[in-house]
Amino acid sequence: MPINIDVQFAFEAEQPTDVLLQFEAAMIPEQRVKDNHTSLSDSIHFARVPAQDDIGDRLWIRAEGRFEVGYRATVEVDRLLTEVRPLKQMDMHDLPGETIQYLFDSRYCPSDRFQSFVDAEFADCDGGERIMAMHDWIAANFEYAPGSSNATTTALDSFVERRGICRDFAHVMVTLARASGIPARFVSCFAPGVTPPDFHAVAECFLEDTTTPGGGAWYLVDATGMGNAHDIVKIGVGRDAADVSFMTSFGMTEFLSKTVTVSA
Repeated sequence: MPINIDVQFAFEAEQPTDVLLQFEAAMIPEQRVKDNHTSLSDSIHFARVPAQDDIGDRLWIRAEGRFEVGYRATVEVDRLLTEVRPLKQMDMHDLPGETIQYLFDSRYCPSDRFQSFVDAEFADCDGGERIMAMHDWIAANFEYAPGSSNATTTALDSFVERRGICRDFAHVMVTLARASGIPARFVSCFAPGVTPPDFHAVAECFLEDTTTPGGGAWYLVDATGMGNAHDIVKIGVGRDAADVSFMTSFGMTEFLSKTVTVSA
C-alpha cells in the first residue's frame, strides 16, 4: 500500500545560522521511496550526512533570512511483520554491539530511575510479553494531549503528568524497555491516521529474530495506537528525540509554519 507524504515548513534566521534537518523518508530495505522531491531555499551551505545507524540522511544548512522546506514522496512499506508478544528477550551478553547504546540512559529517557517500577509492575512477564504489557499500560494510563509538553519534557515528567504527545509516549515506552534490559530506540516517522497530522514518533525494541537462530531484530511499538507497523514510514532513529528532531538550530531562529499530510 503506497503512503503519500507532503511536508512544508519554514523558519527565519536573523544571521547566518547552522541548522540540522531530518525530515525525509529513509531509503532502507523495509521501505521503497518513490517519486520523492525535496525543495529548499537557497542557503550559504548545504551538505548531506548519514544519520544515526545509517537510517536516513541529515541535511546541514547554513541559512540566513527566511528559509522554506518542501518535501513530497510516495513510499511503499515492505516490512516483515511479526507478532511481538511471543518473542523472547535476548541475554545481554548475546546482544550485538550496535544495540548496547540503547540500554543506557539518554537525555529524555532516564531508564535507571524506572527499574524498581518495571520490576514491580511487570514482574510476571518478560521479553515481548513484557513489551506489550508496557505498551498496554501506557495506552491505559496516559492521555494524548497536544500542547501538554515541550522540548524539555522527559519520560519522567510524562510519567508524573500521565499525559503527552507521541514524542512523550515513545520516550516512556523506550525508558520502560531499557529499564527491563531490552534495547529500545526512538523512531521518527510518518504514519497515516495521526491526529492532528504531524511528524510521528514511536519506539522500536530489540528482541529475538525467530528467522535467525541466536539473532535479534528491531520491532516497532506505538503506544499511542495511531500507527501500525505495516504503514509506518521511518525517517530516522536515535537514543531519543534529541537525535532525530526534524529541525535542530545551532543559533537563534524563529519557526514560522509547518504542515504535514500523510495518507494511504
